[in-house]
Amino acid sequence: MLKKILIAFAIVILVLVVVAALQPSDFRVVRTAAISAPPEAVFAQVNDFHNWDSWSPWAKLDPAMKQGYEGSPSGKGAVYAWTGNHSVGEGRMTLTESRPAELVRIDLDFVKPFKGHNKTEFTFRPEGKQTTVTWSMEGQKNFISKAIGLFMSMDRMIGRNFEQGLIQLKTVVETSVKK
Repeated sequence: MLKKILIAFAIVILVLVVVAALQPSDFRVVRTAAISAPPEAVFAQVNDFHNWDSWSPWAKLDPAMKQGYEGSPSGKGAVYAWTGNHSVGEGRMTLTESRPAELVRIDLDFVKPFKGHNKTEFTFRPEGKQTTVTWSMEGQKNFISKAIGLFMSMDRMIGRNFEQGLIQLKTVVETSVKK
């Protein structure tokens, strides 16, 4: 009887390994929000890592997080590094492209809890008196990420943070524009 249970368990594990291995190797998470402000005002918040504490969904998860800035104060070449608790981990962002009121591209490197390299992008599109902001992230999934993805997708894990960040960004920008 024990032998049959062990064989069944081994088959279940093997099936999970095969299914995980067959998952797509890449992911993309995208969220969009409309902000009642000109693109320049929204762009200014995203283009300067020093502003991120006021709207980033991760900034409030670890008040004791250690942060550092290098390179350019804002725009291309700006670097932001952090080390925090298990909720925020450790990593580094480098702003690689900055087109005023139009686009911000970032290389995002995670060190902890898992190593990873992702590309993040913010686009700003004027629509009347509003700006449509699109926040996206894409990257490659290793085997562990694929296995975790069987139970929880990257879109679901990161998407909620993007939604929260965009809501907070909207509040910060719209409040500053009204002043």
